[in-house]
Amino acid sequence: MAVRIRMKKMGRTHRPFYRICIMDARKPRDGEAIEEVGTYDPMKMDKSQRVTLKMDRIDHWISVGAQPSEKVAVLIRKFKDNDWGATKSPPPMEAPKVKKAPEPEASEDAPAEEAAEAPAES
Repeated sequence: MAVRIRMKKMGRTHRPFYRICIMDARKPRDGEAIEEVGTYDPMKMDKSQRVTLKMDRIDHWISVGAQPSEKVAVLIRKFKDNDWGATKSPPPMEAPKVKKAPEPEASEDAPAEEAAEAPAES
């Protein structure tokens, strides 16, 4: 029997949640699992809290020949090394920008008209 460590999809549309399970390779993705050894929630903002694993059980299953899927192997490596990458911090809070009212532009003819009116009065 080929045993795999892979993810079983749970949750709902646009809100995925996965259980990391020990399964027979011939079973369907969401089929019956031999054992559940962790969870993966990709919607959590904090990357270090996305994965929970029972490492003693995973090590046991790997020692008896279970093969992790590619994605699960990456999650196991990151969990062991505590290497979740750099988290992107949110931008700092800023006060809302207030638009200034546009100032009336002085046309080129206005100073000439004022200059023309001034000598006419004298």
